[in-house]
Amino acid sequence: MYKYIKNGGKTLEEVIDLREYFSIIKKKWYIIAILCVICVAASSVYSFFIAKPVYQAETTLIVKTEKAEGSQTVSGDQVSVSQKLAVTYGEVIKSRTVLENVIKNLNLKETYGELSGKISVSTVSDTQIIKISVKDTNNANAAKIANEIPKVFTKEAIRIADANGVEVIDKAKIPIDPVAPNKKMNIAIAGVLGIMVGVFSIFMIEFLDNKMRNPQDIEKELGLTLLGVVPKEV
Repeated sequence: MYKYIKNGGKTLEEVIDLREYFSIIKKKWYIIAILCVICVAASSVYSFFIAKPVYQAETTLIVKTEKAEGSQTVSGDQVSVSQKLAVTYGEVIKSRTVLENVIKNLNLKETYGELSGKISVSTVSDTQIIKISVKDTNNANAAKIANEIPKVFTKEAIRIADANGVEVIDKAKIPIDPVAPNKKMNIAIAGVLGIMVGVFSIFMIEFLDNKMRNPQDIEKELGLTLLGVVPKEV
């Protein structure tokens, strides 16, 4: 059961066969086609010619686990402490002190806020591993920043707290392929959006159209039974 609202404020409840929906769409299919082409074309122009490619460089660190004095083994408590430190270190890495030193060392033009927005830090669950990701429109710049952060952070971690040090597992390499924009995804989304907007537009046009084109329209609008139809004279 659907509510079919005619322009003018009147509301009529009626069961509409799916064939009627398809018939409406079929009559104005070109609207969907036009809007779909426009959306796909706009998305293609943006993805290929306007949007700057964004590259991502990653470096991986591990928090060292200190052995107990006079012991050659590492206890579970010491590992647990290192795992908790990894979470704490993840916050320190994005601190103003660390990033401003990175900016200074690399002579970057970014402010602290701009650089912080390019960096994401995460820890691998139940491990002492920290992953640092840097996104930049310049692939070489992304790798430089990702490799400079551990150098600055190591010094600051020792200065701030006499805690476990960190060691770089994987250095960041200059990325070749950008991570954004996702051109195929953008075009696919634009195509689906074009179809949705097209279907919506067709039904809005139908909704705003008050013309009576056949006997069924007269019966629906006036609520009267049609007794006959006078043929048009040629």
